[in-house]
Amino acid sequence: MSTALPSTTPSTTAGDARGTAGRPLRIAVIGSGPAGVYAADMLTKSQDVQDGLVLAIDLFDRYPAPYGLIRYGVAPDHPRIKGIVNALHKVLDRGDIRFFGNVDYGTDLSLADLQTHYDAVIFATGAIKDADLNIPGIELEGSFGGADFVSWYDGHPDVPREWPLTAKEVAVIGNGNVALDVARVLSKHADDLLVTEIPDNVYQGLKASPVTDVHIFGRRGPAQVKFTPMELRELSHSRDVDIVLYEEDFDFDEASDVAVKTNNQVKTMVNTLTNWLVEQDDDAADPATGASRRLHLHFLHNPVEITGEDGQVTGITFERNELDGTGNVRGTGEFVEYPVQAVYRSVGYFGSALPDVEFDHRRGVVVNDGGRVLSADGTQVPGIYATGWIKRGPVGLIGSTKGDALETVTHLLADRAGLPAAAVVESDAITELLGDRGVEYTTWEGWHELDAHEKALGAEASANGPVQRERVKVVSREGMVNASRGAAVLG
Repeated sequence: MSTALPSTTPSTTAGDARGTAGRPLRIAVIGSGPAGVYAADMLTKSQDVQDGLVLAIDLFDRYPAPYGLIRYGVAPDHPRIKGIVNALHKVLDRGDIRFFGNVDYGTDLSLADLQTHYDAVIFATGAIKDADLNIPGIELEGSFGGADFVSWYDGHPDVPREWPLTAKEVAVIGNGNVALDVARVLSKHADDLLVTEIPDNVYQGLKASPVTDVHIFGRRGPAQVKFTPMELRELSHSRDVDIVLYEEDFDFDEASDVAVKTNNQVKTMVNTLTNWLVEQDDDAADPATGASRRLHLHFLHNPVEITGEDGQVTGITFERNELDGTGNVRGTGEFVEYPVQAVYRSVGYFGSALPDVEFDHRRGVVVNDGGRVLSADGTQVPGIYATGWIKRGPVGLIGSTKGDALETVTHLLADRAGLPAAAVVESDAITELLGDRGVEYTTWEGWHELDAHEKALGAEASANGPVQRERVKVVSREGMVNASRGAAVLG
């Protein structure tokens, strides 16, 4: 997955045998999503390792299953999900990185525990919370975070099994990939998701949804959207769902024209959207003649208030924006209101603070310099590092995550002569500690058991249902732990 890093071999202190077969350099990675797995993989492929450095890497995750945001933050019908999972699986399946699932940092293991057992710790915990949208009415019933909804439809073990899908008209605020995922899943017919690994409770909830119209609202114009061409094209693949666009939203300023001419991705998306607008059937927005569901794309809309009655969402008000020549927008003073019964904000993710680690509550990241974690006074905390979204914030795709991991790993290896030495270095000491504390941790071998169980559920559903299903995801934490141990699964 990565090329070898240049050697950063430092001059080791006399008597420091760390990095040898008898005393490997022990590293803990907290988080088994792409950021954590890439960091662990790059460590094993570094030039230092090729030159003889011996590592012992343990990967911890608070969930019983690996893959982090790929398992719990990507729509089940996302076209790239299988390829990413396969790449992460190959890394962990080599056997040179141990996996401990169902281990919660801050509850099951403290920073002091990790520092006792490891020479270095890399935090790759990502960002799972919704960023705030501070407008009146955001607290009303029927106002949801997009990230929370994603967690529900992805079978996250820590969210309720039921979701209130009672709205006929829905607003999704945001113009990024998550907003499109949320809108697509809300508008798609549940039967068309059966070919994915969608959990049964999610299928039943979506099946009963009365939704007819889903509106996606973005603050800026078509040339400034944050989603990718692949995500945009996916919208047009939904059966019995018409895409509706509005000519008054298609405004392009000087900066937009430059972006279209110089950025192929922007050019592709603008061409796609404008072609859809030109080809749009006049009957697309008419429920009497078009599809049974509609997906409306709105641009140049700034949300100002969610309105409601008796504590329940009944509508949302926007101020119309206009482009200012630089690709940014300004308000026009014109306000429009849309009747909706649910609002999903998808304006970004936000990281969560970690116990005993300095946190920037404004940006939602661990305070760090190039992945080196810093203390409150700005000095480096020896042996503590960060990578991925908890390091840089929730921006960028897989390529950015790999670059993050490369920077962090390079700095860790450059620092290794000065890393504080772990006091307890036996490889089975951490398993004994978890066992003594009653932590029902899962392993990579256990993931194979759970993986096989979910595929068996898929085969059973395929035999008894109308479509072929590769797997059916187990939702409950207890169910995943039991399946990973070959035991009966309840829930």
